[in-house]
Amino acid sequence: MGKKAARTKDGQWKRNDENKFGKFDRSVYFCAVMSKSERTRQFIIEKAAPIINRKGMAGTSISDIMAATKMAKGGVYGNFESKEEICSEALDHLLKKTGVELDAAVRGKSSFRDKLFAVLDYFKGTVGAEDRYGCPMLNFGAEADDTNATIKQQVSRAITLTEDLLARLVQGGVDSGEFDKGFDAGQFSIKAFAMIEGGMWISRVQNNNKQIRALVDLLKKEIEEHCQ
Repeated sequence: MGKKAARTKDGQWKRNDENKFGKFDRSVYFCAVMSKSERTRQFIIEKAAPIINRKGMAGTSISDIMAATKMAKGGVYGNFESKEEICSEALDHLLKKTGVELDAAVRGKSSFRDKLFAVLDYFKGTVGAEDRYGCPMLNFGAEADDTNATIKQQVSRAITLTEDLLARLVQGGVDSGEFDKGFDAGQFSIKAFAMIEGGMWISRVQNNNKQIRALVDLLKKEIEEHCQ
């Protein structure tokens, strides 16, 4: 089992065997030490994940996955017990990918203000990306809230960890004197996450990024108002 993820005093994520969304052994992830069957599983997951994120778990058929992987039905089910298992693994893959990208966005930023801005800009930037099809936390969570307890738990954990990231960055700024002591880390993290997810959803439904841009600007303004 990998070591627990850690953060340095300035709020930077410390790179080890895990990122903030869960276990992430880099050597295994990049197939350096994978067996043939593990590489095949990973290949199927990587091909299936964006399809499921776009079409939904119910809307994605095994035929869709077969077409993307160019594998026969027996080849797919020879590596997974069910489509539900593929969906769970696909979500885990997408969440880990988000964690890695957030880590890269925050890394190297010198101030907590800039780190928070980087997180906000990351989510804003994913709205118009052609290969994104929306946030997996929202897409999978909306479909699974009353139908799939495993997926619901995965999404719930990802939400908590994202809010935790935002709260830690705010609190780090407060503790270092960069933000004033009236900046409530817990309240801001909950509000910011809800605004980001809502803005991303509306922007995708209306095929523009007006809403997410406006909401990110409001959040950045609030951060600036708390800067010392």
